[in-house]
Amino acid sequence: MQAWLCENPVGVEALTWKELPTPEPKAGEVLIEIQAASLNFPDLLIVQNKYQHKPPLPFVPGAEYAGVVRSLGEGVKHLQVGQGVACFGGTGGFGTHAVVPAAVCMPLPPGFPPVDAAAFIMIYATSWHALMDRGALQAGETVLVLGAAGGVGTAAIQIAKAAGARVIAAASSDEKCELCRQLGADATINYSVHTPKEGLRDAIKALTDGKGPDVIYDPVGGDFAEPAFRSIAWRGRYLVVGFASGPIPSLPLNLTLLKGASIVGVFWGDFARREPKASAQALQTLAAMYAKGQIKPVIDQTLPMRELPRAFEIMGSRAVRGKLVLVN
Repeated sequence: MQAWLCENPVGVEALTWKELPTPEPKAGEVLIEIQAASLNFPDLLIVQNKYQHKPPLPFVPGAEYAGVVRSLGEGVKHLQVGQGVACFGGTGGFGTHAVVPAAVCMPLPPGFPPVDAAAFIMIYATSWHALMDRGALQAGETVLVLGAAGGVGTAAIQIAKAAGARVIAAASSDEKCELCRQLGADATINYSVHTPKEGLRDAIKALTDGKGPDVIYDPVGGDFAEPAFRSIAWRGRYLVVGFASGPIPSLPLNLTLLKGASIVGVFWGDFARREPKASAQALQTLAAMYAKGQIKPVIDQTLPMRELPRAFEIMGSRAVRGKLVLVN
């Protein structure tokens, strides 16, 4: 097998494409021949030694991938050799093969292409867990999605619309706002033309008749977090999904009192580990939604697996709409 190996987590430039022995699955594991792997923001953090999970060195990065089961470890019953699967293994995806616990593999129904499957689990499971589980979203409520043209943002728009919510999508360009409207957003805010404190609040107020959004989905953090939270509706839920902009914001806690609002942490990875049955049920629901055409990953572009450094460079440009996927 071949793979991108991280031997020193100082950044993308230290990754090397190497020939490695093809591993054999142990009990409870499967060997996957990887067809496609998607790029996620934590993949960058993990090779910079900035992610909360720090795998032992050396390791192959790439949290999310799809492919075909090539061999089974002892005790694996729910998968078969030759079966298509999507996997969220945390690491191992940026190569030609990976051994992964069978429990983190999602069997793919017929007609689920590997490029879509590789870009599916993290963004949709995160957004479902955030909106439906942690945010208790109800039909008729208004959702503000920040970073709405990114991977989790596009998933959040689709899930919220399927739940019967009104969606306001905030993104950083007119082109990204247009993509959000194509995905079903009822209104958009181009926050690159607003100053964070005044312009964003005014735009939200105008689009909600002064009431504010019931749920705010924030995978971005940074300067827009506080003005967005100041705009939230009574009994609103502010979903802390991530900090793609870099800075981790500080929110004045008196705002929760004044608005009767909640700040809700969203950590899908630990949810999946701690509550595996609930996580598996959510994935089944999402697979059924995909089959009905209610959700579909937005693929910005695909690149050969050997071009991982270029993919990281493109992701860093903030120009990506949806997901980047690497293919073998």
